[in-house]
Amino acid sequence: MPLVKQGRISPDPFVNVADDVELPRDGAVLVSAARFLAGPEALLHHPGKLGVIWPNARDVDDLEPYLDRLAVVALVFPTFRDGRAYSQARLLRERFGYRGELRATGQVLRDQFVFMLRAGFDAFEVKKDSDAAAFASTVKRYSVFYQPTGDGRVTALHRRMQQRHAESASL
Repeated sequence: MPLVKQGRISPDPFVNVADDVELPRDGAVLVSAARFLAGPEALLHHPGKLGVIWPNARDVDDLEPYLDRLAVVALVFPTFRDGRAYSQARLLRERFGYRGELRATGQVLRDQFVFMLRAGFDAFEVKKDSDAAAFASTVKRYSVFYQPTGDGRVTALHRRMQQRHAESASL
């Protein structure tokens, strides 16, 4: 599956390891939430980078004690109509201050890419190469937004206020 990061198709250094498979000796791995929660401290001592695949039905509060040691949190969109992962992403970014990679997995559709970016996602597993190419161009399409979110972009209102303040200061 293609991985899109920073507006381009990128190689994925993480290997998705099934629950019944032994972890490789080194390298970056992604494990399920169930496997992670069964023994987080042992997994966190893995010599490579660690990521967790977090279903949208689980509370992200359970991840809080480990966030500073997780390289990736992959949030799952089981269907395009299920938006709980948007809320999880915003909580991770805005409430818990998570700065690692926040990856969207599952039903990641090109129509929702911008919304996912705004919610705090910075990596996307897409089904088709054509979706990855479309995403790369979509990232550049919008530069101003009205709604504030955790992605750090200045809203249109704040830009206008800054401009008016600068104009009044120059008078």
